[in-house]
Amino acid sequence: GSSLLTGPEGLMAKERENLRRLKCLRRYRQRYGAEALLHRQLKERRTLATDGAAQQAHTTRSSQRCLAFVDDVRCSNQSLPMTRHCLTHICQDVNQSLFKPCQGSEDVPCNKPVPLSLSEDPCCPLHLRLPPQMYVPEQVLAGSQELEAAPTDLYLSAAELQPTESLPLEFSD
Repeated sequence: GSSLLTGPEGLMAKERENLRRLKCLRRYRQRYGAEALLHRQLKERRTLATDGAAQQAHTTRSSQRCLAFVDDVRCSNQSLPMTRHCLTHICQDVNQSLFKPCQGSEDVPCNKPVPLSLSEDPCCPLHLRLPPQMYVPEQVLAGSQELEAAPTDLYLSAAELQPTESLPLEFSD
């Protein structure tokens, strides 16, 4: 309201009451005194905490890169969770015990990391040794010879398959 309406001489009692309520509503969410001081301190603590967390998150993100070097160039891959190496270079970490390099074959050496499993020498899918075949197919005879050898009198003709009696359509109990 303007300064002319705030004086008690220009307003009636009902208008003064409405103006008082309007002023109360304007500062309804504002804090005063000790409450305002505590709120400001809380906001300052929160901003300091979030700024510190943002800096810490930045350093954490940068430390999530792999630490391995290939030809004097640092690997740009992201490291595995809770480690300092990526999946390609995880075997360079001497303290890890979850991966082992693939032994490959005599002809083709392979150093891909493979997860340790229950087998003694785990291999990558390329060098996996399959178990011997358990199913041996039976000898297949010529199919045309078997059909010719079957007697033809066991089969019924189309005329013999037709019913000779008419069946009743209604059934009684």
